[in-house]
Amino acid sequence: MAPFSGTGGEETRLTLGQLRTFLAVASTGSVRAAADQLVVTQPAVSSALAAVRKQVGVALVMRDGRGLRLTPAGQALAEKARAALALLDEAVAAARGEADPDRGRLRLASVTTAGEHLAPPLLASFLAGHPEVAVSLEVGNRRRVADLLAHHEVDLAIGGRPPPGAETLAVRPNHLVVISAPKAPAAEPGRRRARAVVRVVTEAELDAATWLLREPGSGTRATSEALLDGLGLSPRILTFGSNGAVVECVRIGLGVTLISADAVAGDLESGALEEWRTPGPAINRPWHLVARAGEPLAPTPNRFLAHLLDSGWVRPGPGGGRA
Repeated sequence: MAPFSGTGGEETRLTLGQLRTFLAVASTGSVRAAADQLVVTQPAVSSALAAVRKQVGVALVMRDGRGLRLTPAGQALAEKARAALALLDEAVAAARGEADPDRGRLRLASVTTAGEHLAPPLLASFLAGHPEVAVSLEVGNRRRVADLLAHHEVDLAIGGRPPPGAETLAVRPNHLVVISAPKAPAAEPGRRRARAVVRVVTEAELDAATWLLREPGSGTRATSEALLDGLGLSPRILTFGSNGAVVECVRIGLGVTLISADAVAGDLESGALEEWRTPGPAINRPWHLVARAGEPLAPTPNRFLAHLLDSGWVRPGPGGGRA
């Protein structure tokens, strides 16, 4: 493997394998976990880590209880190495995509709600027309998605608004609703509950309810907090790590939540959940398909963009695409 060369007088010989091993240790916090992640032996990880330390010439990790953590120098190396490896992978994928876009690679990230309810059917319909494209989907909160995009670890991302340094390529409507367990008695066994119920509620009812929110970093949580602040409310808040947990707790009557109507359309239609109509205007937070601003889109991701535009997504209005 060709070495990475430094700008000084001495050549720095770091292989891609050594850098990947260093990043695995950085992300897992231990040699053992890194070895499991890379499917190699622990001595192999220790050897690669020692080689990186020798080549860089400064301490990169330190003991932290039973594990390891990065020194400030290690954090600086990890940040740049992560970006460099992602760019290299991206360059290889771009070359393959240029040669044959229908056999290229699409790396998509999505915030949790869209990743669970919006992205899967989009990818299924895209793959129906492009069956040989290699597709990956990573789902996380807004911070995680922004991080993946900024570090060139994904080509495109779907979220509620574009993160800094990103540009919106297409948008789709996304209506947010407050949901609660239905107040009406449950339907008899074997019979469906009445159709969707929309109940107009007061600010006092919203304040008295327990609100079930996602973790900090979630776009929906930020929107929920803005709604409550705008109404001057300070209800009890419980925090959960997934949309599935939030919705299930709403179903059993633990509280209410603000969520995309896309995520609970079936439950609202069947009456398993009811919508609370809040004071003020409807809450709309369109879905955005975003890419890194100022960078051309590779052929295969560009075909996915074209597929979304054919599926009802639209180009953003003037000035509405860049953060």
